[in-house]
Amino acid sequence: MKKISTAIAAIALLFIGESYAQQAPQFTMNMFNRLYTNAGYAGSNNGICANALHRQQWVGFDGRPITTVVNVDATVKALHGGLGLSILSDKLGAQYSGGVKLSYAFRWALGPGTLGIGVEGGILFNTLDGSQLDPIQENDPNIVNGKSSGVAPDFGFGLYYHTDNLYAGVSANNLIGSKLKFEEGGTLSEYTVARNYYAMAGYTWAINPTWGLAPSVFLKTDGASTQFDVNLRALWKNMVWAGVSYRIDDAVGVMAGFQYKEFRVGYSYDITTSGLRQYSSGSHEIMLGYCYKLKSPVANQRYRNVRFL
Repeated sequence: MKKISTAIAAIALLFIGESYAQQAPQFTMNMFNRLYTNAGYAGSNNGICANALHRQQWVGFDGRPITTVVNVDATVKALHGGLGLSILSDKLGAQYSGGVKLSYAFRWALGPGTLGIGVEGGILFNTLDGSQLDPIQENDPNIVNGKSSGVAPDFGFGLYYHTDNLYAGVSANNLIGSKLKFEEGGTLSEYTVARNYYAMAGYTWAINPTWGLAPSVFLKTDGASTQFDVNLRALWKNMVWAGVSYRIDDAVGVMAGFQYKEFRVGYSYDITTSGLRQYSSGSHEIMLGYCYKLKSPVANQRYRNVRFL
């Protein structure tokens, strides 16, 4: 039953007419994936930073999504901004999706904070292993039997504003609506890569020198479906944090992590509230990060560790 469900999902997403896929990756700890979703974030930490997220979604469900993303960005004063690199790997049943993109953000001092105006470009690739599919109709001419791959360009744009304790951004990727084409044994399949739009915001409230609260929201949409997350984390001495997350009509989760000097680590667990609940034991996510800070005036360092958290 699970294999059939996975096959039907893959076919529905990929090969019924001209369909839309290659959706943006889903993470509960989305506040640590800002570079991937917003090119304007590049260089915003005044340092050289690397961050990786790995998610095992719907554990217990055959063909479940398995997603990894790696982000690296650096402040480059000679370019008046920052550069970024993002790498994505996403597996869903018989479908494997990935991408590599480079980003640049021009950083402009605005009021009490800084505005990042970012652009990004890269490639998307998608592979379908037809041998893993279990179609309802045998010898369906619209479904490839072996492995077939497609490659397409990807371009995006983002605005990201932050102060010492606040951030907000809007962005979009897959702007040109590229088409991925698959051909195997004379069978040609094609779909248009969906445009994705994002909005994010967060605030760090220092209750006292020991404790802080960090609420945040995250929204993404492709016009057909929308994800909206609400998160709240408690921070202790800029070293340890724990929180909760709610993804509307989809999942509730808990998360925790800590930071030691330049290193940070986090973990989240969420339970779906949708009909898939009966097939899944939940979703697990881990995060690893490192950030080497460049020297900056003492007056600007007050909350930098909190924002890195």
